[in-house]
Amino acid sequence: MATTVELTRFKVAPDKTEALLAARPAMLADFRADREGFLGARLVALPDGEWLDVVEWRSAQDFAASRAKGANLPGIAAFFAAIGELVSAEEGVLAGFDL
Repeated sequence: MATTVELTRFKVAPDKTEALLAARPAMLADFRADREGFLGARLVALPDGEWLDVVEWRSAQDFAASRAKGANLPGIAAFFAAIGELVSAEEGVLAGFDL
C-alpha cells in the first residue's frame, strides 16, 4: 500500500491562532486513538494567516474513513473550530523518499 497524504490549506483569524495551536496536541491524540491508519501530521504556518496541514495515512481507505468521522471527538472539534476558512483540500500518494 502507498502512503496517502492529505494536504489541507486553511485560514485562521489572528485572534484564533492561539486556540488553534492550543488544540493541536489534543487533536493529534484523538487521531492516534480513533483514526485507523493515521501515521502523523505536520502543521505549517504560511503568510497572511494561512496554514497547511500535511497528514499521512496508511492508505486512501483510512483517510476516507477518517473524513467520514469528521469532528467526532473534543480535541478534533476544538481544532476545527479555530479554522475560519477552508482554502483547499487535496489528496495524493507519497512518491519520494526522505533524505
